[in-house]
Amino acid sequence: MKLPTEHKIALLFNGNKIYDREIIAGIGAYLNSTRVSWDLYLEEDFRCRLPGIERWRGDGIIADFDDPAVCEALARSTLPVVAVGGSYQDEAGYPARVPYVATDNFKLIKLAYDHLIEAGLSRFACFSLPEADVNRWAQQREQAFCALMRRDHITPLVYRGVSTSAPSWDEAVEQQIAWLHSLPKPIGIIAVSDARARQLMQACMRAGIAVPEQVALIGIDNDPLARMLTRIPLSSVIQGTHEMGRTAAHLLHQMLNGARLDGTRILVPPAGLNVLASSSHQPGHHPQVMQARHFIRQYACQGIKTDQVADYVGVSRSSLEARFRQELGRSVHDEILHFKLDAAKAILAREPGNIADVAVRCGFTTVQYLHAVFKRELGCTPREYQERAAADAAAASAAAVAAAAAAPAIDAAVAPVALVTTPS
Repeated sequence: MKLPTEHKIALLFNGNKIYDREIIAGIGAYLNSTRVSWDLYLEEDFRCRLPGIERWRGDGIIADFDDPAVCEALARSTLPVVAVGGSYQDEAGYPARVPYVATDNFKLIKLAYDHLIEAGLSRFACFSLPEADVNRWAQQREQAFCALMRRDHITPLVYRGVSTSAPSWDEAVEQQIAWLHSLPKPIGIIAVSDARARQLMQACMRAGIAVPEQVALIGIDNDPLARMLTRIPLSSVIQGTHEMGRTAAHLLHQMLNGARLDGTRILVPPAGLNVLASSSHQPGHHPQVMQARHFIRQYACQGIKTDQVADYVGVSRSSLEARFRQELGRSVHDEILHFKLDAAKAILAREPGNIADVAVRCGFTTVQYLHAVFKRELGCTPREYQERAAADAAAASAAAVAAAAAAPAIDAAVAPVALVTTPS
């Protein structure tokens, strides 16, 4: 049996970014589902490998072209190169003579925009990044937002802010707060990344602006770290990064077997939405109810009581209870319990562990109380819920592996390029 030819492949990506890591994971998925034999070269920070990369004696390169420094460094390379990056409205934004796999920036923004419309919002803004060569992807998302606003005859509200660093952090947050106060409410805000969305969430917390009642917020990347670092779970658009990585590896596989793919361009749409509390806007609530739910959403798991919520809002307990029953059909205590239950479900679904620890983390006074709430609300115990979630996750993973294994192995020497490419 003839063994596949082994190739040395460099991956020029920044391992510190979720976007890059997910693309790398997609490349790995391609390798695991085909007959290719690649020896991968990957630095934790791709910048370490840029100097002298044109003299590297490998067989091929897959690189993140969102950074102009990468484009410049590879301009003199004679190796097969596949570029990965964002889409551009202007054709001149794409690299010449290099196959290019792009995340569809317009569709990312449109998916977020459509979600905010479905949440009942009619005013929208975009939180972008300062204009710079390294932020071209952000400017493309900003332009997509403006195009959608013009299409729907809405004035675009865009704020770029400043690039944050330790010395300027407080000033940046104060500027964000000033911008937030200037906006009409309620409003839906699309941040060009989860990192940017997390910053704006912090500004809302400091300013006492209710999320999502006054500001419904959604980011892009579905970064689990961003979700962990926000008091209110962050909604996000899931980029098709796995598919981008698989597609880039497929193209390079073809090139290593002699295919000419100059000018090939493939746009990959988003994979979906992860809708969480930050964008779950419910229109029409009384300001006191909005304030109360904002406070509950942040502190439910710290064991707050109805009296503390009423004190925060600045009304009597009986008045707040009446408002809740009138607008939501439930008590303040029930609302607190609802958020604690959601937090417990999220932990049980993603982490193995002790049920007693989950009870403590979610603000339940005893593990018995946690059991009673699960039985009453969900008809199962916390352990049963955890086992069911683990089984569902294992089934989904097995299905994904089976789908990858079922995909036909690609013989790049004979694979029809037209099936996967769109020449410019």
